[in-house]
Parts: sequence; structure tokens; C-alpha cells
Amino acid sequence: MFVQSEKFIQAHTGKRGTISVYGQESNADTWKMAKMNMAIRGIDADFGPHQADTFFNDLHPTLKADFIMANPPFNLSNWGQDKLKDDKRWKYGIPPAGNANYAWIQHMIHHLAPNGKLGLVLANGALSTQSSGEGEIRKNIIEADLVEGIIALPPQLFYSVTIPVTLWFISKNKKQKGKTLFIDARKMGYMVDRKHRDFKEEDIQKLADTFTAFQEGKLEDVKGFCAIATLQDIAKQDYILTPGRYVGIEEQEDDGEPFEEKMTRLTSELSEMFKKSHELEDEIREKLKAIGYEI
Repeated sequence: MFVQSEKFIQAHTGKRGTISVYGQESNADTWKMAKMNMAIRGIDADFGPHQADTFFNDLHPTLKADFIMANPPFNLSNWGQDKLKDDKRWKYGIPPAGNANYAWIQHMIHHLAPNGKLGLVLANGALSTQSSGEGEIRKNIIEADLVEGIIALPPQLFYSVTIPVTLWFISKNKKQKGKTLFIDARKMGYMVDRKHRDFKEEDIQKLADTFTAFQEGKLEDVKGFCAIATLQDIAKQDYILTPGRYVGIEEQEDDGEPFEEKMTRLTSELSEMFKKSHELEDEIREKLKAIGYEI
């Protein structure tokens, strides 16, 4: 993500030396690889003097970042909540011991600058969970007008995780006050192979353009794809952030065929399929019987 950020800045006529990169990693091998990755690309980055646990040893305690990106471990349990209940980062509520999702979110919000923006990937459960106070934490974050956008992604985008995930965009100073953009991108992308999905450049551009139009106040709702919700709209949904609740179902184009005629046609076609199915079933039984297998 750091490398892609540098490339993005360069592609948009910025000087990559104008940003400072900070990060933290708990796994020693991953920490070493990340440092090496930065070094061979000539990117000056501060990942701390060693690997460290983000919750117990924040290596950048005074950092206030303009941009934060993260893909934290999903639904991490036993993260040490019992020893961190009084931590100043839990401004919106103490995260439960059995799941660190809302600990990650609050840790990152704590490190945002006054106009900072945060983008992170989370498992879908964080959108709607009410367990162990998580629903109350989410409500407090929403009422603080921090959630700028939620994008539901399709499954199989990651090599390590096949479950569908969600992108959260949190901003300290939203352009559209009191509003949140919801995008349902679960039908987007294409299958690279049987197991993995990817987005085309135009898919990514469509999402970016939609977000930009929302920020500029020019976006109109598209049934089944995107919708703008007010804080009141979200409150009516019990502060659940699942995009499908807001964007609705894509409208199907009317083919002009009267309902009664369509049902007569479809039931006739189904009857023919059933008949063909029985014929194939009898044929398979006969062939199996011929080689000594009775069903």
C-alpha cells in the first residue's frame, strides 16, 4: 500500500519526497520485508526500530496522520483488552475482548490529523454486529459524523481470504456533513481464474468517480449500486452500515410481456424441462444397469 501510494502521488504530478511514511508491524519477518521493500524503492519510511504490537506498544504515539490505510487482521480475538481497558484510544467505547475490529478502527481514528482520512478493509460482520457493545461503538462513531463511505466488495478478491469484505472510509472533516455514501460493488470485477477475482481499471475508476461526485455534491442515487444516506437514515436502520440496506435492489427492465402470458409460457417451459429430466434419469438408470449397477 505504501508503494502504491507513492506511485499514485507521482502519477498525479506530485513529488513523492513531499510525504512521510509511517508504519508498524508485529511480525518480525514481515517487518523486515517491509523495510527492505521501502529501501529498494528509495522510499524513506519510519517503521519503528523493531517490530511491535500496535495495541501494547504504539511506536508512533504522537503521530497525527493526514492519510491512513490498513488491512488489519479480521475478527482478532485475545488481543489483550483486559490490560487496555483504560486506554485513551477508546474514545467511542471499549472494544470487546473477543474481537479487535473496533479496537483497530479507534486506534486509527486516534491517529488522524484534524483533516485526516482513513481507509481500511474489514470483514463484513463489523457493519452490523451488536455483540459486546460493538453496536454502541459504531453508533458513537457514526454520530460523530466520521463515516464518509462504505463500499461492499465481492468475494475472492484476496489470495489469503475468500470471504467478501468491506472498505470503510472515515474522515475527520467530511465535505458532505451529516451524509454517508454507500456503494454495493459486489457484482463488479471479473474472475481471473476459478478462485480469484480482480477489478479492471475502469471498475476502480468508476468507484473513484462515484466517491468524487459524492464529495462534490453532484452524485445521484443509482438503485442497486450507490446511495447517499443522512445520519437520520442510518439511525432508522439501527446504525447498521450494510450497503444493501441503503442502495436497494437494481430495477429490472420491463420486457412488456403481460404477467399471465409470461407465467403460462414459463410453466410450459418448466414442464418440458421436467419431462426431459425424467427421460435422462431413465437413460442413466438403464446404462448403469447394463454394467451391473442397479439404482
